[in-house]
Amino acid sequence: MKDLPIAARLYVGAVLAAGAIVLVAYAPRTLVDPALFVALLLFSSLASALKVNLPLTKSGSSMSVSYAVDFAALLLLGADATMLVAAASAWSQCTFRMTTRNPPYRTLYSMASLVLTVKAAGLVYSAFGGTPPGAPFSLLTIPKPLVGAATAYFICNTAFVATAIGLTTRQSIARVWNENFLWSAPSYFVGALVAALGASVLDRGGYWMASLGSAPLYLTYRTYKVYLGRVQDQQRHVQQVSDLHLATVEALALAIDAKDQTAQSHIRRVQVYAAGLARALGMSDAEIQGVKTAALLHDIGKLAVPEHILSKPGPLTQEEFQKIRIHPQIGAEIISGVPFPYPVAPLILSHHERWDGKGYPAGLKGEEIPLGARILSVVDYFDALMSERPYHKAMSFDAAIGLLRQESGKALDPRVVHTFIEMYPVLAAEAEASHQPARQLTRVAEHAPAARPAVGLVTESAGHTNVFQDIALAHREIYALYEIAQAMGSSLGVSDTMALISSKLSNIVPFSCCALFLYSDESETLHCRFATGVEADVIQQLTIKSGHGLTGWVARNRRPLVNARPSTDLEAAGFPSDKTSLQSALVCPLVFNERFIGTISVYHTDPSIYTDDHRRLLDRISEQAAAVIYNSIVFEQTQEDSLTDPLTGLPNTRFMFMHLTRELARADRLKSEVSLLVMDLDNFKDINDTYGHHVGDRALREVASVLRTAIRPYDICVRYAGDEFIVVLSGCGGEEAERKRLELQRAVDQLEFEARPGKQLPLAISVGAAIFPHDGDSYETLLATADSRMYRDKARRKRQSSGRVPFDEAPRGSGTVVVSDVDLERSATGLL
Repeated sequence: MKDLPIAARLYVGAVLAAGAIVLVAYAPRTLVDPALFVALLLFSSLASALKVNLPLTKSGSSMSVSYAVDFAALLLLGADATMLVAAASAWSQCTFRMTTRNPPYRTLYSMASLVLTVKAAGLVYSAFGGTPPGAPFSLLTIPKPLVGAATAYFICNTAFVATAIGLTTRQSIARVWNENFLWSAPSYFVGALVAALGASVLDRGGYWMASLGSAPLYLTYRTYKVYLGRVQDQQRHVQQVSDLHLATVEALALAIDAKDQTAQSHIRRVQVYAAGLARALGMSDAEIQGVKTAALLHDIGKLAVPEHILSKPGPLTQEEFQKIRIHPQIGAEIISGVPFPYPVAPLILSHHERWDGKGYPAGLKGEEIPLGARILSVVDYFDALMSERPYHKAMSFDAAIGLLRQESGKALDPRVVHTFIEMYPVLAAEAEASHQPARQLTRVAEHAPAARPAVGLVTESAGHTNVFQDIALAHREIYALYEIAQAMGSSLGVSDTMALISSKLSNIVPFSCCALFLYSDESETLHCRFATGVEADVIQQLTIKSGHGLTGWVARNRRPLVNARPSTDLEAAGFPSDKTSLQSALVCPLVFNERFIGTISVYHTDPSIYTDDHRRLLDRISEQAAAVIYNSIVFEQTQEDSLTDPLTGLPNTRFMFMHLTRELARADRLKSEVSLLVMDLDNFKDINDTYGHHVGDRALREVASVLRTAIRPYDICVRYAGDEFIVVLSGCGGEEAERKRLELQRAVDQLEFEARPGKQLPLAISVGAAIFPHDGDSYETLLATADSRMYRDKARRKRQSSGRVPFDEAPRGSGTVVVSDVDLERSATGLL
């Protein structure tokens, strides 16, 4: 009884107590005819074993011919003695020939209810003037009391059973009685008539004649059994056809749902939740079947919604939301053409209506919304919260229940929400148990012939895949390719493009590390330009010669490799391969306009994880990515060219102004210093005029190389114009700038430049410095100051080389010039 609801337990307990009290209070102390009592008791017990299951009930109820014997005992022995006969009959009926053993409380309940039924029928029989036990029995005097007793027996017996079923299954008692027991009323009256005839024969001493009555009873049992057997066969056939139709609908619904869900269990859970709620809320069997069918098909209208809207991870636009809003109406129109024997289309049409009237498509409010649709709204909303979707992460149970309570009375029916929360543990267990392995459609994966590259492939074994997973994977493949195509056009840089591609690629091709190798025609090598994931820092350092390793093999053969060893790439690049955790690789070539530009490589820590489907997908993505990556390479090269001096390879003036603007802003924010050195190559015009511009260009390149190697990695040297160079020293003050100025001049002075074979020319530079913020707070002011000081330094260096000093630089009152070299150098940098 622990499995019964509280109301059912209380009711069963009350009936048991009442039956026990009546039996004890009215049990006969003496028997008028003990032999007849024993005969009827045995006959009733035997007859109760000749029972047939009622095909129109779902409660395991049965009917036996013992009812006629019990009624004959009522007429011959009276109600008190018949209570014992009926109790024994009930025990026999609940014990023998049972497919499953009845629990004790059910047997006792059947006995108690029959005791109360017999007593009630006996009281009515007496009240209507029935013949008392032992008195002469006449068929002419008992029609009225017989009909009254039969009516009371029918009403009491069926009411007791219907009430127990209704309270146990939480259904309407009146509906249970009307659907399952009202039809059996004629059999009670026919049984009462047969009992009266038998009692009349027995009363006249025709015991042997009465014993022959067992033959008609048995024939009646066999006839009824054959008839009900045929009814059961018909019902079984109808049920099989119905199950076939429902299974067809379910299979199609699961196939449709697989496109929008991560697993087909969503639609099954919604169906189980909805059916359980419908039963608990007192819906009829036909209505419950309608709810179950609507649960399968409620989102069929999404066939009219574009896939990119259904799978969009971000918020919908107003236009996209309007497209989503049409799916209930589309679904209802599709289903309206199917002649279901129960309401389905109205539930599909209204499952997005809100309790407060703010839903769609019709804006129904409160009780205007069909109960089945309100049930679907609650269970679909809850399961969506608990499931992973493209537009949100799966919630915890507590968070989902909290949102249900929050929406109760707003979007959702409060009564349905309350019932669902109360019943959830039972419904969840039922949903878990409903995952039938027999319905898990599978297929054996087919394998294309494996290629045989030089490094070898690992052959994978055939496996079984779920067809609904195949449908979901196909949908994810289409959407992932769509996302990758979108991502490819959203960035111009190679690294940014690969970062976007790799983030979308993981949805359809699993990897632990993803890398891009770009091919150099000059060196015939592939260098890793981008890597992300496990051991990305190692992979990004790889440079592999064409024909070596996995990447080199793909470069030479322009064919993909599947499930090869990643350690081969490490070995080809000269890295230790014994410590890598990567176990399998998939490498596809990037070819644009028949030109090989590189490879996309994905690695995984699991061995032999990649399939031919993965190869096909990555090959397809590589075809799309090749053009985008090639354009990104061209863009970066063009961008580099626009910021680079083509002669010296140094950054140009445009780059310097961009860099200097950032550095000055940072120095102003951090209250630090920036030094600017303006340099000019001495006597450069003489080199061009004497030896030609090609020699002058070579001199500029060699000076640029010396300057580039003499500065810190984070400082920049720029070719400003002609023979002028500028060095920007971040975080550098005046004294450090002076030391760097002298260092650069000495480095150029030491340069051995051969203008022509055997002809060495000395090279030198003049330098002027300006310090931010002491000499100015803008790059224009700093450049002007440094340029002025550079020309002062050039003039000083010329005077030194000629040995002449202008008179106006000599101190007054002195016939000689007293200016040291250090003073002149400090003057050039603005420190004097």
